[in-house]
Amino acid sequence: MPSLPQTLPARAAALAGLGAAAMLGGAYFVFQLGLGLAPCEMCIWQRWPHGIAIALAALWFAAPRLRRPVAGLGALAMAVSAGLALFHTGVERKWWEGITECSVAQGTELSTDDLLAQIMNAPVVRCDQVAWELLGLSMASWNGVVSLLLLACWAVAARRG
Repeated sequence: MPSLPQTLPARAAALAGLGAAAMLGGAYFVFQLGLGLAPCEMCIWQRWPHGIAIALAALWFAAPRLRRPVAGLGALAMAVSAGLALFHTGVERKWWEGITECSVAQGTELSTDDLLAQIMNAPVVRCDQVAWELLGLSMASWNGVVSLLLLACWAVAARRG
């Protein structure tokens, strides 16, 4: 049985990689497959940084000489994830308008044909709708919170790695 990492940076890098894997696995296996909640466009975007962080965690352990830059890239990936999550949360809460593929344009004058075309070409899952929430936070919001925690793990791995 493999032993647990012994140093704080190694534990932080392992936690960052395992946390990203848990987020990605939870999104796919629990929410998408288990609960039948199909992801919207911005949900898919938020999965990419976690996949990258998983690969970076593996690289952190495989290439000791590259640990500091790899941890920096891991922190950057989680910053991107948190930024995407914040943007998505704002779209869900109607703080700002989302991308046109994800939400309905508000306040625009459309002809009947244009409106029908927009409806027929609209994505099945809208980014401006909260599909699930816990304690008042949507999945996107929770992704932002966890991404910031994982960013902190990468920062520890970078500073001491």
